[in-house]
Amino acid sequence: MSRKAFQRLSQDQRRRDLLEATLSCVAQHGLAGASVRRVAEAAGVSPGLIRHHFGTKDDMVRAAYAYMMGQLTSDIADASPASDESPACRLARFIAASLTQPNLAAHKISLWATFIGRVRHDASYSAVHQETYREFLDLLAQLVQPVLSVHALPAAESDCQEQAIALNGLIDGLWLEGGLEHGLYPVERLPTIAIRAAEGILRLPRGTLLEHIADTTSPPSHRS
Repeated sequence: MSRKAFQRLSQDQRRRDLLEATLSCVAQHGLAGASVRRVAEAAGVSPGLIRHHFGTKDDMVRAAYAYMMGQLTSDIADASPASDESPACRLARFIAASLTQPNLAAHKISLWATFIGRVRHDASYSAVHQETYREFLDLLAQLVQPVLSVHALPAAESDCQEQAIALNGLIDGLWLEGGLEHGLYPVERLPTIAIRAAEGILRLPRGTLLEHIADTTSPPSHRS
Protein backbone atom coordinates (compact mmCIF):
# COMPACT_ATOMS: atom_id res chain seq x y z
CA MET A 1 0.00 0.00 0.00
CA SER A 2 1.50 3.33 -1.04
CA ARG A 3 1.52 6.35 1.23
CA LYS A 4 -1.12 7.99 -0.96
CA ALA A 5 -3.26 4.89 -0.73
CA PHE A 6 -2.83 4.90 3.04
CA GLN A 7 -3.89 8.53 3.20
CA ARG A 8 -6.99 7.84 1.14
CA LEU A 9 -7.77 4.90 3.38
CA SER A 10 -7.42 7.08 6.45
CA GLN A 11 -10.10 9.41 5.15
CA ASP A 12 -12.65 6.64 5.53
CA GLN A 13 -12.99 6.81 9.31
CA ARG A 14 -15.29 3.80 9.60
CA ARG A 15 -12.92 1.58 7.66
CA ARG A 16 -10.00 2.92 9.63
CA ASP A 17 -11.76 2.13 12.91
CA LEU A 18 -12.32 -1.43 11.73
CA LEU A 19 -8.67 -1.84 10.80
CA GLU A 20 -7.55 -0.44 14.15
CA ALA A 21 -9.91 -2.85 15.90
CA THR A 22 -8.48 -5.71 13.84
CA LEU A 23 -4.94 -4.81 14.84
CA SER A 24 -6.01 -4.59 18.47
CA CYS A 25 -7.54 -8.06 18.30
CA VAL A 26 -4.49 -9.51 16.56
CA ALA A 27 -2.29 -8.04 19.30
CA GLN A 28 -4.48 -9.53 22.04
CA HIS A 29 -5.51 -12.85 20.53
CA GLY A 30 -3.11 -13.59 17.67
CA LEU A 31 -4.03 -14.12 14.03
CA ALA A 32 -6.14 -17.18 14.74
CA GLY A 33 -8.07 -15.48 17.52
CA ALA A 34 -8.84 -12.27 15.63
CA SER A 35 -12.27 -13.42 14.53
CA VAL A 36 -14.85 -11.30 12.74
CA ARG A 37 -17.02 -11.49 15.86
CA ARG A 38 -14.24 -10.23 18.14
CA VAL A 39 -13.32 -7.42 15.78
CA ALA A 40 -16.97 -6.41 15.48
CA GLU A 41 -17.31 -6.31 19.27
CA ALA A 42 -14.11 -4.25 19.61
CA ALA A 43 -15.30 -1.78 16.97
CA GLY A 44 -18.88 -1.68 18.26
CA VAL A 45 -20.39 -2.75 14.94
CA SER A 46 -22.16 -5.77 13.50
CA PRO A 47 -20.24 -8.62 11.84
CA GLY A 48 -22.22 -7.85 8.71
CA LEU A 49 -20.60 -4.42 8.42
CA ILE A 50 -17.15 -6.00 8.52
CA ARG A 51 -18.11 -8.43 5.77
CA HIS A 52 -19.45 -5.48 3.78
CA HIS A 53 -16.06 -3.74 3.94
CA PHE A 54 -13.72 -6.73 3.68
CA GLY A 55 -15.60 -9.84 2.62
CA THR A 56 -13.74 -12.47 4.63
CA LYS A 57 -11.66 -12.59 7.78
CA ASP A 58 -8.52 -13.23 5.72
CA ASP A 59 -9.21 -10.13 3.64
CA MET A 60 -9.77 -8.11 6.81
CA VAL A 61 -6.54 -9.24 8.48
CA ARG A 62 -4.49 -8.75 5.33
CA ALA A 63 -5.92 -5.22 4.94
CA ALA A 64 -4.96 -4.51 8.55
CA TYR A 65 -1.38 -5.59 7.84
CA ALA A 66 -1.24 -3.29 4.80
CA TYR A 67 -2.73 -0.47 6.87
CA MET A 68 -0.18 -0.94 9.65
CA MET A 69 2.79 -0.95 7.27
CA GLY A 70 1.48 2.08 5.40
CA GLN A 71 0.97 3.88 8.70
CA LEU A 72 4.55 3.22 9.79
CA THR A 73 5.99 4.75 6.64
CA SER A 74 3.52 7.63 6.63
CA ASP A 75 4.29 8.55 10.24
CA ILE A 76 8.02 8.67 9.47
CA ALA A 77 7.57 10.70 6.30
CA ASP A 78 5.21 13.14 8.02
CA ALA A 79 7.85 13.72 10.71
CA SER A 80 10.36 14.90 8.11
CA PRO A 81 10.84 18.66 7.81
CA ALA A 82 9.68 20.97 5.07
CA SER A 83 11.46 21.01 1.74
CA ASP A 84 13.31 24.22 2.59
CA GLU A 85 15.49 22.36 5.09
CA SER A 86 18.98 21.24 4.09
CA PRO A 87 19.29 17.72 2.60
CA ALA A 88 21.37 16.58 5.59
CA CYS A 89 18.73 17.82 8.02
CA ARG A 90 15.93 16.06 6.13
CA LEU A 91 17.82 12.77 6.16
CA ALA A 92 18.75 13.09 9.85
CA ARG A 93 15.14 13.79 10.81
CA PHE A 94 13.88 10.86 8.76
CA ILE A 95 16.27 8.45 10.47
CA ALA A 96 15.46 9.84 13.92
CA ALA A 97 11.71 9.63 13.30
CA SER A 98 12.11 5.94 12.47
CA LEU A 99 13.51 5.32 15.94
CA THR A 100 11.29 7.46 18.15
CA GLN A 101 7.63 7.46 19.11
CA PRO A 102 5.13 6.81 17.66
CA ASN A 103 7.04 4.30 15.51
CA LEU A 104 9.23 2.89 18.25
CA ALA A 105 6.52 1.17 20.25
CA ALA A 106 6.49 -2.33 21.70
CA HIS A 107 3.01 -3.16 20.39
CA LYS A 108 4.04 -2.25 16.84
CA ILE A 109 7.06 -4.55 17.04
CA SER A 110 4.83 -7.35 18.33
CA LEU A 111 2.31 -6.84 15.54
CA TRP A 112 5.06 -6.77 12.93
CA ALA A 113 6.49 -10.03 14.29
CA THR A 114 3.03 -11.62 14.25
CA PHE A 115 2.45 -10.74 10.61
CA ILE A 116 5.94 -11.35 9.25
CA GLY A 117 5.57 -15.13 9.48
CA ARG A 118 2.86 -14.91 6.82
CA VAL A 119 5.14 -13.15 4.34
CA ARG A 120 7.17 -16.26 3.52
CA HIS A 121 4.15 -18.51 3.07
CA ASP A 122 1.38 -16.30 1.66
CA ALA A 123 1.83 -14.51 -1.66
CA SER A 124 -0.67 -11.79 -0.79
CA TYR A 125 1.21 -10.88 2.39
CA SER A 126 4.48 -11.03 0.47
CA ALA A 127 3.07 -8.54 -2.03
CA VAL A 128 2.15 -6.12 0.76
CA HIS A 129 5.62 -6.48 2.27
CA GLN A 130 7.34 -5.87 -1.05
CA GLU A 131 5.30 -2.79 -1.85
CA THR A 132 5.76 -1.14 1.55
CA TYR A 133 9.46 -2.09 1.68
CA ARG A 134 10.00 -0.64 -1.80
CA GLU A 135 8.24 2.56 -0.83
CA PHE A 136 10.41 2.99 2.26
CA LEU A 137 13.56 2.37 0.19
CA ASP A 138 12.45 4.90 -2.41
CA LEU A 139 11.89 7.54 0.27
CA LEU A 140 15.33 6.87 1.74
CA ALA A 141 17.02 6.94 -1.66
CA GLN A 142 15.41 10.29 -2.46
CA LEU A 143 16.75 11.71 0.80
CA VAL A 144 20.21 10.21 0.34
CA GLN A 145 20.81 11.45 -3.22
CA PRO A 146 21.20 15.19 -2.53
CA VAL A 147 23.37 14.52 0.53
CA LEU A 148 25.76 12.40 -1.52
CA SER A 149 25.80 14.98 -4.32
CA VAL A 150 26.73 17.81 -1.96
CA HIS A 151 29.78 15.82 -0.86
CA ALA A 152 30.74 14.74 -4.38
CA LEU A 153 30.06 11.08 -3.60
CA PRO A 154 28.61 8.59 -6.14
CA ALA A 155 24.93 9.50 -6.37
CA ALA A 156 23.57 7.57 -9.34
CA GLU A 157 20.19 5.91 -8.86
CA SER A 158 21.81 2.51 -8.30
CA ASP A 159 24.22 3.99 -5.73
CA CYS A 160 21.38 5.63 -3.81
CA GLN A 161 19.31 2.44 -3.86
CA GLU A 162 22.22 0.43 -2.43
CA GLN A 163 22.79 2.99 0.29
CA ALA A 164 19.07 3.02 1.07
CA ILE A 165 19.12 -0.77 1.48
CA ALA A 166 22.04 -0.48 3.90
CA LEU A 167 20.39 2.29 5.89
CA ASN A 168 17.13 0.37 6.03
CA GLY A 169 18.99 -2.60 7.50
CA LEU A 170 20.48 -0.33 10.15
CA ILE A 171 17.13 1.26 10.98
CA ASP A 172 15.26 -2.06 11.06
CA GLY A 173 17.77 -3.66 13.42
CA LEU A 174 17.69 -0.79 15.90
CA TRP A 175 13.91 -0.50 15.58
CA LEU A 176 13.43 -4.15 16.49
CA GLU A 177 15.85 -4.04 19.41
CA GLY A 178 14.54 -0.74 20.73
CA GLY A 179 10.94 -1.87 20.55
CA LEU A 180 11.68 -4.93 22.67
CA GLU A 181 12.29 -2.67 25.68
CA HIS A 182 14.91 -5.03 27.09
CA GLY A 183 16.52 -2.30 29.20
CA LEU A 184 20.10 -2.88 28.05
CA TYR A 185 20.41 0.79 27.05
CA PRO A 186 18.16 3.86 26.97
CA VAL A 187 16.15 3.89 23.76
CA GLU A 188 16.68 7.66 23.63
CA ARG A 189 20.21 6.92 22.41
CA LEU A 190 19.01 5.16 19.27
CA PRO A 191 18.62 8.18 16.95
CA THR A 192 22.16 9.34 17.73
CA ILE A 193 23.56 5.83 17.31
CA ALA A 194 21.75 5.41 14.00
CA ILE A 195 22.78 8.79 12.62
CA ARG A 196 26.44 8.24 13.50
CA ALA A 197 26.33 4.84 11.84
CA ALA A 198 24.57 6.33 8.80
CA GLU A 199 27.43 8.81 8.38
CA GLY A 200 29.82 5.87 8.22
CA ILE A 201 27.67 3.92 5.76
CA LEU A 202 27.39 6.94 3.46
CA ARG A 203 31.09 7.86 3.91
CA LEU A 204 30.16 11.35 5.04
CA PRO A 205 32.41 13.60 7.12
CA ARG A 206 31.81 12.98 10.81
CA GLY A 207 29.06 15.19 12.14
CA THR A 208 27.43 15.90 8.77
CA LEU A 209 24.14 14.42 9.93
CA LEU A 210 24.69 14.38 13.67
CA GLU A 211 24.73 18.17 13.93
CA HIS A 212 21.03 18.07 13.11
CA ILE A 213 20.08 15.60 15.84
CA ALA A 214 19.10 18.38 18.26
CA ASP A 215 16.53 19.50 15.72
CA THR A 216 14.75 16.15 15.43
CA THR A 217 12.34 16.89 18.27
CA SER A 218 11.87 20.56 17.53
CA PRO A 219 10.14 22.55 14.77
CA PRO A 220 12.12 23.08 11.56
CA SER A 221 14.75 25.79 11.93
CA HIS A 222 14.64 26.80 8.24
CA ARG A 223 18.38 26.68 7.80
CA SER A 224 19.62 26.69 4.24
